[in-house]
Amino acid sequence: MVKNAYIHIPFCKQKCKYCSFISFPKIELKNEYINALIKDINTNYNKKNLSTIYFGGGTPSLLTIDDFSKILQQLHFDNKTEITVEINPETVNNNYLKELKSIGVNRLSIGCQTFNDNILQQIGRRHSSQDVIKTVHLAQDNNFDNISLDFIYGLPNQSIQSFTNDLETAAKLEIQHISLYGLKIDEGCYYYNNRPQNLPDEDTQADMYIQSINTLKKQNFVHYEISNFAKKGYESQHNLNYWNNSNYYGFGCGAHGYKNNIRYSKSTNINEYITNPKAYATEHVVTEQEKLEEEIFLGLRKITGINIKEINNKFGINFRKKYANQIKRFTELQYLLETNEGYKLSENGILLSNNILCEFLE
Repeated sequence: MVKNAYIHIPFCKQKCKYCSFISFPKIELKNEYINALIKDINTNYNKKNLSTIYFGGGTPSLLTIDDFSKILQQLHFDNKTEITVEINPETVNNNYLKELKSIGVNRLSIGCQTFNDNILQQIGRRHSSQDVIKTVHLAQDNNFDNISLDFIYGLPNQSIQSFTNDLETAAKLEIQHISLYGLKIDEGCYYYNNRPQNLPDEDTQADMYIQSINTLKKQNFVHYEISNFAKKGYESQHNLNYWNNSNYYGFGCGAHGYKNNIRYSKSTNINEYITNPKAYATEHVVTEQEKLEEEIFLGLRKITGINIKEINNKFGINFRKKYANQIKRFTELQYLLETNEGYKLSENGILLSNNILCEFLE
């Protein structure tokens, strides 16, 4: 049964220079888009109670409270449902946060990226470090007790020490969750054709990541997934659903979903989506082998790793026998560690995770 929903809000005031996400500075299409989104939900949603709802973007906080209410009215949830909205600090104020809480939103993911104002300006962010701090305090004043900050490491002119300072500043704000992403310059972003100067090299970026683990551990954050840290009990339930390889709805332009053994996506063209929001742009029936590979690939992103007894039962295999070569190679290199339940990546293994995980694909 599908109990989780991702809802994509593709509007931004302007693209950040590193951003290759599906987003458009076309807020004038907002009303048409919301009408299309409602048609999408009413066609593809089974009306069952949801465990998590996640509004991602883009900049979801460009929507009004009435916009959110219209969308949420199409969904079934209760006071145990984790409802997350991604917000940018410059788009919200006290009244907005108060009303967001009143309609059932109980988790905020704030786009911070860094507390260094010079770097914020260089990468095209519209807020300052003080805007982030003010937003966190306003959210806390309005009884939000599940707040996440997003950071990027490997930014232009960023040092290991400045990134460590960012995380220490975040911890002092008494938030519950932190997500860290290494800078990736993908096709479709400004930096792809205009590569910035003074980017930290790969070794420095790796050192930033390792240092972040140590810094956040000292601040009592639990490292529970490669890119995510939380105070105990505040792990993102929505994202854990992805890493547990479970089903989820994807509503909106460019959204992806997974249900009934089918992975699907919606059109990345906003006008196409508005015209035909019910349609899938792509559909792929996932084979048993692909399910197994996804179970391993996603499971090893979790710091606790994979449970091979569960995998053996689920797929009718002998994990140790089937993957004997990979296990031998990566345990000898100490990239893969044996646990009571199965295997997990070591810190050095995490740094090479993409290469290692590919070795489990046929």
